Amino acid sequence: MPAVAGSLYMASQHKGVPPLPPPPPRPLPVINLGRLTMDSASRALAVRDIVLACRERGCFEVVNHGISRSCMNGALEAASEFFQLSTERKEEFASDDIRQPIRYDTSSRDGISMSRSFLKHYANPLDDWIKFWPTQPPTYREKMGEYAVETQRVSMQLMEAILQGLGLGPSYLQEKLEGGVQFVALNNYPQSSAKKADKIGLAPHSDYGFLTILLQSSPGLEVMHHEDDAWTSVPAIPGALHVHVGDHLEVLSNGQLKSLVHRAVLNPNESRISIASIHGLSMDEEVHCAEELVDEHHPKMYRGSSFQDFLDFLPANMNRYKRYVESLRIDKP
Repeated sequence: MPAVAGSLYMASQHKGVPPLPPPPPRPLPVINLGRLTMDSASRALAVRDIVLACRERGCFEVVNHGISRSCMNGALEAASEFFQLSTERKEEFASDDIRQPIRYDTSSRDGISMSRSFLKHYANPLDDWIKFWPTQPPTYREKMGEYAVETQRVSMQLMEAILQGLGLGPSYLQEKLEGGVQFVALNNYPQSSAKKADKIGLAPHSDYGFLTILLQSSPGLEVMHHEDDAWTSVPAIPGALHVHVGDHLEVLSNGQLKSLVHRAVLNPNESRISIASIHGLSMDEEVHCAEELVDEHHPKMYRGSSFQDFLDFLPANMNRYKRYVESLRIDKP
């Protein structure tokens, strides 16, 4: 809250003055990703804006990212068509084993689902994983595969910018990122019912990886910015993608960047599809605080961990933490 607005707001709480309404939430930063491939000055400004958004808000929107509207619409269509399949077809991918390469569910066994069905599978390298994907609907592999490859490319651009902005250099971890995990989660949320008191489709949580890139068919995502105690709705901007910071980027940056707590609420007007693409290192590769960001004034704040460690953590701890990274803090109580 700006200082002047804050003082006016506080002053209104005294001397019988009717309280002023709180100021409206600031709009989310919108980053033109095309600036990263322009001249050095334009790139430097884009890098600054991306890191500033990560540091202050934990998320931002990206436009001019190079993924065509037809590719994005195709992925949403493929997801929608999958969820419209018969229960028997979808249940072919049902499993209690969270380590399966593909998994469908409608329950709350993951600890955060409240009102959704989902399909989760790996996507990078595509040739290693696409054989596990559904063959129905007939175009699923083609449409979702094209989108997965494109989001992987965008994730690499973003990570290069963020690592450059942290002073680590754009090629830091490049090979490990190129061969890292891409975990795609398709979520199907029903339209909210007037009779249903609980409008939450997915409970508050953060994501484990470096970055999550989200495509949503309609509004429903809500985020809680750092130091905030209120939820901010994320608009579904045509052609834009939502990006937020994950737990492992908080670890790598030694706390300079914080992972974003977010949730999904049910849309009162329509059912909703979202596609979350989560990007990190390979399954067994541990993420540690970058040595370049640790010194006597900035001691190491987190233990190292891998995606496998995260999977081991889930069954016994899924309801204890909103953020996995809380369990990694060296100074935690």
